[in-house]
Amino acid sequence: MLRNAALHRAVLAADQPAHLPVGVLPRSMPSMRSCLKTQIGLGFQGRPTLLLRAAAEPAAQTAERGLYSKIQDPEPGQIPRPRAGAITGTELETLQKRFKGLQNGSDVRGIAMAGVPHEPVTLTPGAAFFIGHAFAKTLSKKMNKAPRVAVGRDCRMSGPMMEAALQAGLLAGGARQVDSFGLATTPCMFYSIVADGYEGSIMLTASHMPWNANGLKFFTAAGGFEKSDVASMLQMAIEECAAKGVMVGDTSSENAHVLASALAQDPSNVKQVNFLPRYADFLRELIIKGVNSKEHPRKPLTGMKIVVDAGNGAGGFFATEVLAPLGADITGSQFLDPDGSFPNHIPNPEHPSAMAAGAKATTAAGADLGIVFDTDVDRSAIVDRNGREINSNRFIALMSAVILREHPGTTIVTDSVTSNGLADFIAALGGKHLRFKRGYKNVIGKGMELNNQGVETHLMMETSGHGALKENYFLDDGAYLAVKVVIELVRRRLSGQGDIGELLDTLKEPAEAAEYRLRITPTPENPDFKEVGQMVLDRFHNWIQSGGAGPSWSVDPINHEGWRINVAEDEGRRGWLLLRQSLHDPLLVLNVESESSGQVREYTKKVLEFMLQSCTGLAIDVAPLSKK
Repeated sequence: MLRNAALHRAVLAADQPAHLPVGVLPRSMPSMRSCLKTQIGLGFQGRPTLLLRAAAEPAAQTAERGLYSKIQDPEPGQIPRPRAGAITGTELETLQKRFKGLQNGSDVRGIAMAGVPHEPVTLTPGAAFFIGHAFAKTLSKKMNKAPRVAVGRDCRMSGPMMEAALQAGLLAGGARQVDSFGLATTPCMFYSIVADGYEGSIMLTASHMPWNANGLKFFTAAGGFEKSDVASMLQMAIEECAAKGVMVGDTSSENAHVLASALAQDPSNVKQVNFLPRYADFLRELIIKGVNSKEHPRKPLTGMKIVVDAGNGAGGFFATEVLAPLGADITGSQFLDPDGSFPNHIPNPEHPSAMAAGAKATTAAGADLGIVFDTDVDRSAIVDRNGREINSNRFIALMSAVILREHPGTTIVTDSVTSNGLADFIAALGGKHLRFKRGYKNVIGKGMELNNQGVETHLMMETSGHGALKENYFLDDGAYLAVKVVIELVRRRLSGQGDIGELLDTLKEPAEAAEYRLRITPTPENPDFKEVGQMVLDRFHNWIQSGGAGPSWSVDPINHEGWRINVAEDEGRRGWLLLRQSLHDPLLVLNVESESSGQVREYTKKVLEFMLQSCTGLAIDVAPLSKK
């Protein structure tokens, strides 16, 4: 009997899911249960196994098999093979595409969290690890020593995991120490180099992009990385990744490597540093010195009410750690708590929803000033006491007025889509305006170049809100610009000059403005969208020069990207158009402004006629030009 019982248990164990205790049949298998009971009850002695098998197998073919009922044996070749050795061939091409696809000009950006349809994850912890490894190697090579690196992040939900992988990569790449700042701002990361002598720093952020995105911005003592620096670093990451046999994007491959590398590092080489308060101290001292209040020397904002809208990004500290300690009433400030889901509005001072929210909060609180930040605080915008939204051309004009008072006659560099009214405004204040290219790195880089040539250039600012000052290491810093505005507001208040918005009284603004984005689709005949875009620009220039648009349209004498066209309107009014290629995307972008109502639509119709007549055969989506 004992032998038969043992055989019985063995048979049951072989025919049921492995996680069940021996002798326990799932309730989902009644037919097998009854079949086994019947056969055992027959009382055959000495040969129970054969009878059990014979009776059980037909019933099992039709019975449910619990958790394993839908599992089928894989076809040959379907089971993934363990990866071994260096990555070569077509897999290397895949690896290169994955890394190079992360470059976004002078930084890295990608989708870091799943959850949005048709947006697969492209920036993984493994990618962050190897990028960190390459950054440390780059610094070591430049400086001939193991670097000390600071790492910060904004409030995105993917940030902590990315930060951990990045730190492991930095140490594996040769960094002697990594200081983790946790929540930080992009300007704070560069300031850490200036204030504490770090050889490099990295900010994990995707600026105003949605919650599922993330990215990396890189700094050294020379400033932010350039496009070529990022390209070289990514190539180093590809080579290291391939040599280690790690396929980024394959979680089983990259996770094992990242974890093993992290465990191999000395944990004492990573330190937690709360650096943001140091940066707040720096900003407070700027205001104290700038206002130079005799009555309230350490609380120069006493009596001022200032509202901050941080959009649930990293900028809430500006209200609580910069303004309030200086005596400002920050009642009415909103969305100061970091929340990587950005539940209230897009944290982007260029976006209408962010500006409308900031303006509403400012007027509701009866505040003297409103400040709107983007996620990582390298951009900002202003709201005056009347709720007037001051961003784009208005913010450049405001900063121009402040800087030209401090530095009369200085040159001011802007991007290519600034208005005619802004150029007139700067000239009337005695400044020199250089309209350059789109892209804040282009604008700031041009300002640095001019200063190196002996041309005094104190302000470089793009309509997106990125603005840099010579006095602040040519760094685009939204908090620093806000500080300059706060100082100017208090100065004007103390001298009886009125509200900050009054500085813009002479700024002539367009009656209409519009932007159209025309997608270029590569074709077998024209696979390179850049070449297609250049063909369109060449034909557009020739069309204008030949009088195709009429005598009132003329090419601006200075063009650094695309073609800016001046239009003479009735009664001395003016308009303009700029047709240019997007910096990174397969797009042609048309910006149009007019000082007369109804003219933007007329200009757009002419451009559409040109496209239909002169650009046939090129895959350009001109549908946006047809929309009213």
